[in-house]
Amino acid sequence: MKRIVVAITGASGVIYGIRLLEELKKENIETHLIISDIAKDIICYETDYSIEDVMQLSNYHYEEKDLSAVINSGSFSFDCTIVIPCSMKTLSAISNGYGDNAITRVSDVTLKEKRTLIIVPRETPLRTVHLENMTRISREGGIILPAMPGFYHKPEKVDDQVNFIVGKILDILKINNNLFTKWKQ
Repeated sequence: MKRIVVAITGASGVIYGIRLLEELKKENIETHLIISDIAKDIICYETDYSIEDVMQLSNYHYEEKDLSAVINSGSFSFDCTIVIPCSMKTLSAISNGYGDNAITRVSDVTLKEKRTLIIVPRETPLRTVHLENMTRISREGGIILPAMPGFYHKPEKVDDQVNFIVGKILDILKINNNLFTKWKQ
């Protein structure tokens, strides 16, 4: 069984994180969830989910300010951290090693322990500093997977676009899924 940390930050597109949790739950994968304080507001604004609904999709959840959470220790074994969506503030903190909360600290632990870190930035347009921060994380082994859905699978609704991004993440994690039609020639 895999053990995955999912962090939902204060960027538009919280549905990506929620859908990922739903899919990981279907696969019986142990999840550890952190929702930033701003993300809680955005969940209420952008979706019909309650914070409690989202937390119930995970096995464990932690408060953003809880730096003593078990996930923040390199001795706690987990496979991957996914920051979805990732705000530019969080991206900057991760890129610069500023682990002042549970999200940025677990991301720092993930990189220093050479585990898989997937960042799903959700911002447009991007400034040069945003791109530089992504490049720095990528150089350290982090995977940058922008919320840029494709169109070759002929999406018909927003859900199809959300599933495309979540399916790409599951592909990286080597979790079989049928969330979108793979490219065929």
